[in-house]
Amino acid sequence: MIEEVQRVVEAVNAVRAIEEPERRARAITELLRAQTEADPDLRDERRQIALSWRAEEPPVSFREIARRLGVSLGTAQDILRGHSGPWNNRPRAKKKKDEGNSGADNS
Repeated sequence: MIEEVQRVVEAVNAVRAIEEPERRARAITELLRAQTEADPDLRDERRQIALSWRAEEPPVSFREIARRLGVSLGTAQDILRGHSGPWNNRPRAKKKKDEGNSGADNS
């Protein structure tokens, strides 16, 4: 694991180790606040890196990007599309209008 990531994991574990519930809860709040503020920037930075790989000639494959990022193929595709978060927060695809019978009897 990258040393910087290991330090983050250790910090999270240190928060979990706080015995007094109120102090632990406040520490969790601060940790989540800091993560929430940094998260969009980190997501965007990761996406820009992945997009730069796709822009190479020849483009890096989705599978290779997934491997490099350490995520599944589907997650790599979501990252490249700019999707993040739960599926129910994503815009729905527009349905194609039924060409042909509209349900009305034209006879």
